[in-house]
Amino acid sequence: MIFKNKLILMLSLFIIASGATAFFLYYRASNTSKQTFNAERAYQDLVFQVNQGPRIPGSAAHMKIGNWLQEELEANHWNTSVQEITWQGQAVINIVGKRGRYRPLILLGAHYDSRQVADRDPLPSKQASPVPGANDGASGVAVLLELARTLPPELEQEIWIVFFDAEDQGNISGWDWILGSKAFAENLTILPDYVVIIDMIGDKDLNIHLEKNSNQALAQQIWGSAASLGYSNYFIPEYKYQILDDHLPFAQKGIPAVDIIDFDYPSWHTIADTPDKTSPNSLKVVGETLYSWLITQSKLAN
Repeated sequence: MIFKNKLILMLSLFIIASGATAFFLYYRASNTSKQTFNAERAYQDLVFQVNQGPRIPGSAAHMKIGNWLQEELEANHWNTSVQEITWQGQAVINIVGKRGRYRPLILLGAHYDSRQVADRDPLPSKQASPVPGANDGASGVAVLLELARTLPPELEQEIWIVFFDAEDQGNISGWDWILGSKAFAENLTILPDYVVIIDMIGDKDLNIHLEKNSNQALAQQIWGSAASLGYSNYFIPEYKYQILDDHLPFAQKGIPAVDIIDFDYPSWHTIADTPDKTSPNSLKVVGETLYSWLITQSKLAN
C-alpha cells in the first residue's frame, strides 16, 4: 500500500510538472505571436526624436538620441556596440545592434542625424535653419527600433541593426554625404550578405519606387513581400530615381544592397519636415514589409 501511494504521488508530480512545462511553452509562444509591428509606437518614436531638437552631429540632441538608441537596443536584448571614428575629418558615431547566428547575415540601416541647414526651403531667410528631420532621419530610425522590439526571439537569423551617423551633411563646408556608412563599410571584418537601408519612408503620401543604384534581385524580393501584404500601391515596382544614400558603400564592395526611399517629398531639406507630414500607416507599411521579408529569409535559411 505504501509503495502504491508513493507511485501515485510520483505520477501526480510528473503530471503537474509536465503541465507546467506545457503551459510555459504555450505562454511563450502566445507572447511571441502577439509581438507584431506597432505603428503607433513607432510614430511616437518619430515624434520623440523631433522633440529633442535637430540631431546635428555633435549637438546635445544628437548625443541624447544616440544614447537612447543604445538603451532601446539593449533593453530588447540586442548585443549593442558603438563605433566612434573620425572619417574625412569629422567625428562619426554609429550605433550597432546584433542578434542571431545563422547566415545569411542581414544588415538593416537608417541614419539618425538630421541636416544642419534647410538649404532647399522656399524662403531664403529659413535656409540657414536646421531641418527638423521628421521624415528624413526619424522615420527610418522609428521603423528599425520597432523591428528591434518585435522580431520573434526564436528567429535565429543573424541580423545587424545599424543607426548611421552623418548621412545628411553633404554640400556643407567641411562635410560630405554618407560619412557614417562609409566609415562602417570600410572597417568591416565580416561582410553582410544583404544590406537594406530605409530612409524617408514616413511620408503621408507614400510612394516607394525601385531605386536605380539598388541590387535588382534583392529589391524584387522585398517588393514581392510588400505585394504579398497588399502594399503594391506603396511599393511601386518601377524605377524612378538614382540616389546617393547609405547603401552605396556596401554596394561598392559587391554586397547586394537596397535603398527603400520615397524621394517624392516636398518638405525634403526644408523646415517643413515635421511630424504632421508623416503617418503611422506609412511606418506600418514599411515595417510590416521588412518583418515579412525577414521571416521569409529565416525560413529559407533553415
